Amino acid sequence: MKAARLHLLSEEKRLLWHLRTKGAMPRTELALSLQVSNSALTKLSHNLISLGLVEERAAADAPARGRPTVPLGIAATGGFAAGATVHKGVLEIALVDFAGGVIALTSEQVGAPDPAEFADILEQRIHALSVQHRLLGMRFLGIGVGVPGPAMTRMGERWHTVMELPGWRDVPLRRLLDEALGTTVLLENDAKAAALAEYYLDGTAGKAATVVLILLGYGIGAGVIEEGRLVRGEFGGAGEIGRLYPGDAPRPSTLDLLSVLRAAGCPIESVARFDELTAGYADVIEGWLERAAGQLEGLVNGAIAWFDPDDIVFSSPLPEWVVARLAARLNALPLRWPEYRARGQVRVSKLGGSAIALGAALLPIHAATALVYQ
Repeated sequence: MKAARLHLLSEEKRLLWHLRTKGAMPRTELALSLQVSNSALTKLSHNLISLGLVEERAAADAPARGRPTVPLGIAATGGFAAGATVHKGVLEIALVDFAGGVIALTSEQVGAPDPAEFADILEQRIHALSVQHRLLGMRFLGIGVGVPGPAMTRMGERWHTVMELPGWRDVPLRRLLDEALGTTVLLENDAKAAALAEYYLDGTAGKAATVVLILLGYGIGAGVIEEGRLVRGEFGGAGEIGRLYPGDAPRPSTLDLLSVLRAAGCPIESVARFDELTAGYADVIEGWLERAAGQLEGLVNGAIAWFDPDDIVFSSPLPEWVVARLAARLNALPLRWPEYRARGQVRVSKLGGSAIALGAALLPIHAATALVYQ
């Protein structure tokens, strides 16, 4: 599917960003918030309405006299985008609309597909989901992919992906996927994609400027968002916190827990049937949680000191109850939140293991409409 391109002025992006983060509001209130004249706001909103990206909403409370104020909001029908990622043994695909609403979220067991096999499956699933949800003919904004590993170049042509995905590491991944899917594919590190989903879909954008998300996936990584901008660093390696753990020692990750369970005799290879296969191994999981919390304490305190976030968010393809127990252990430790502000907490993302695919699907929307995108 060929992706449509949105050519928006910076002021149009600014208006869209305000509506996306603050919610629907009348034109007069928008003009005041954006510090533009009413006539300029009318022109901007007219252009975005004509593009189908903004819509007029029903007034919540009609005044007794005079013309009712009509709120403007992001139009869900402005388009849709797709995102995907591969966990250990699981392929997740998400479709989201222009307002960030989740249209579809699918999960299926897979092996370790190479880029060509991955693209073939992804193309088939996107087409099938588009037919199922009657999206054909609707503006398609593009495809994002959450990659487990950091980019090796500034432009993200090649990636240092995990060894569990043979055929992905140090190849022209962007070009391979572009050619296989027939459109430009946006690639992003999986932790950063998960942070983007947390920012957009969990209400964080409206209440916090800074988001720090720690992803326990193939390894351990982090994504940081500051005022709507993904923090990437000079070479795209910001958040590669796995480097803080010795390469020859266990690190707190999904693969690490699976390895610990297998060593204890549990026949588990992926997260697909975790609860079923780990029945009877509660003591092994509790032991791992105790060790992981100790390994993560310094990391969490470092994130608090460096970024001063509202909260620290944990995300993982592991079942929510496992991550929740890990968060509870960390919150019981003497974490070094500043004494002059309300104490934050380590909390679990409500998006679960789907955060990466959802964040990947949001990448094309973010790239087209965010004020700053790198």
